[in-house]
Amino acid sequence: QLVESGGGLVQPGGSLRLSCVGSGRTFSDYGVGWFRQAPGKEREFVAGISRAGTKVDYRESAKGRSTISRDNVKNTAYLQMNSLKPEDTAVYYCAASSRAAVVISSYEYDYWGQGTQVTVSS
Repeated sequence: QLVESGGGLVQPGGSLRLSCVGSGRTFSDYGVGWFRQAPGKEREFVAGISRAGTKVDYRESAKGRSTISRDNVKNTAYLQMNSLKPEDTAVYYCAASSRAAVVISSYEYDYWGQGTQVTVSS
C-alpha cells in the first residue's frame, strides 16, 4: 500500500513537499516514481528514484525545480517541488516498481497510491 500526503493549495513560486509512505512490502525492494495527472490530460512521469536511492530521473520541466529522495528506514519517498507554476496543478501519485532501473513508463509500475491534489493558484 502506498499513501501520499503533502498536497494542497500554494501560490505560484511556492513550494511543497509530497510524501509517499509504503507498507505491506519491503519498501527498499522497489523503485519509486512520482506521476501527475491534470484534468483532461494523460498521467505523466515527474520523477523517479531507484531502490537504494542512488539513481534519479526527472521530466524535463521538473529538472532544477524538483528533488526526489527516499528514506528506506522510514519506508518513505519524497518529492520536493519548488518554484511551482499553475501548470503544475494536478493530482500527484506515487508508484512502486520492481524493476531495477528507474523507469518512466507508468506501465512499469506495480503499485499505486490514491493521489494527492496539488493546486498552484493565486
